[in-house]
Amino acid sequence: MFIMDMILMLVSGLILIICVLVGVA
Repeated sequence: MFIMDMILMLVSGLILIICVLVGVA
C-alpha cells in the first residue's frame, strides 16, 4: 500500500514537471 502511494506521488510529480516544462517551452 505504502509503495503504491509513493509510486503515485512520483508519477503525479513527473506529470506536473512535464506540464511546467511544456508550458515554459
